[in-house]
Amino acid sequence: MIKPIELVIFDCDGVLVDSERIAVRVQVALGAELGWPLTEQEIIDRFIGRSGTSIREQVGARLGDVTAALWWERFEQLHREAVDAGLAPVEGLPEALDAITLPTCVASSGSHEKMRHTLGHTGLYARFAGRIHSAAEVRRGKPAPDLFLHAARQMGVDPAACAVVEDSLPGVQAARAAGMRAFGYAGGLTPAERLEGAGTVVFRDMRELPALLAAA
Repeated sequence: MIKPIELVIFDCDGVLVDSERIAVRVQVALGAELGWPLTEQEIIDRFIGRSGTSIREQVGARLGDVTAALWWERFEQLHREAVDAGLAPVEGLPEALDAITLPTCVASSGSHEKMRHTLGHTGLYARFAGRIHSAAEVRRGKPAPDLFLHAARQMGVDPAACAVVEDSLPGVQAARAAGMRAFGYAGGLTPAERLEGAGTVVFRDMRELPALLAAA
């Protein structure tokens, strides 16, 4: 028997805040500057949805640990500057949050510092304060299920009663691996067909989410 949803777990970048386009733009520039030219699609395939540790490991394997450390330092600086210049919530997200009556939390590959900055800049931090979880708290990042299982434990909810809202392939893979229902937001950078799979509802407008959760 399928359990009713008791908790909605939101990814942050690309689901709550429209930051993935900023991240891709910055990563493309850094690759050109530091010796690993990558297209936007290659950045999406390699980096989007993954933790900073995973990205640094990939860059380190290609360019060495010293360059990987510089890459990440520069990324954090440039990303912060770009966020300050004009980050907004994902379109339709505030309306969706207003209509969702279930308990919610955030579970992101980003650090707590990064989420305080992005969620704070967009006025969303207060909606989730005290219920924000980072991949820095677990051993393995997405697509492993560790982060979502950690969030469920912290919130005191059975994983089978959790729904995850994600916009990346590693994210929906992590939700499935955790035994949670996945809602794949295809209004961002990842095509709908890459989010599709067992136990996953794919949607393109964040305003659709409350009704989809209610029908699940």
